[in-house]
Amino acid sequence: MTLDTQGIGHHISRQFNRELLDLHAHVLEMGNLVSAQVRDAVRALIEADTDLAAAVIARDPDVNAMELHIDQECNLVLVRRQPAAGDLRLVFAVIKAVIDLERVGDLAKRVATTALETRGQERMASQIGHLGASVQAILGRSLDAFSRLDVDTALKVRAEDKAIDAECKAVSRQILTYMLEDARTISAGLSLVWAARSLERMGDHAKNIAEYVFYAVLGKDLRHMAAAEREAWIASRASSTP
Repeated sequence: MTLDTQGIGHHISRQFNRELLDLHAHVLEMGNLVSAQVRDAVRALIEADTDLAAAVIARDPDVNAMELHIDQECNLVLVRRQPAAGDLRLVFAVIKAVIDLERVGDLAKRVATTALETRGQERMASQIGHLGASVQAILGRSLDAFSRLDVDTALKVRAEDKAIDAECKAVSRQILTYMLEDARTISAGLSLVWAARSLERMGDHAKNIAEYVFYAVLGKDLRHMAAAEREAWIASRASSTP
């Protein structure tokens, strides 16, 4: 699905069309920057690359500035165009998505900071490698769903987040084993547990972004539905998908 197939971006005013398309494109641009931050933060952690960790930390203000810029663009569209229906939902979805992306950027910075704190503990840090790859994958799929306003891909992202939660718990238990075997690793181990938790939270934010696709396309806010209603709706959606 695209903006066109959702009836968004079809207006007499070409400028309004352009503004909506630009908002959508800017979210994806920010998503690419944040995805790179996550990738580099995880690599810095497992490879004990302090230069790369410092670079991630130094780029964090760029993520923040991009969030502010997109938020200002959204406010201008709301004031100038007073959008309705699908257009209004798209603008609100953009506003919410960039907040989640900014928070993912903050968490990437935290992981990079952990890389600076855990040098010499690469054996423990390596336990986070697969979790980091899983988080990068779910974030990529979430942004793909947002780029195409693809409800079915968004539905898959929501299911994958549960696997990341389980993997985070497994990684934390493995790191705890190292800490019990050698008390000298306790400080670094605690930092790595928090890094794993940061990665798990990134998965939550990726799930949020996917859920904004439901809102933009269908007007459904899954976060505010009762659990039974939400699961019934998801099941009905899944059963209707070829």
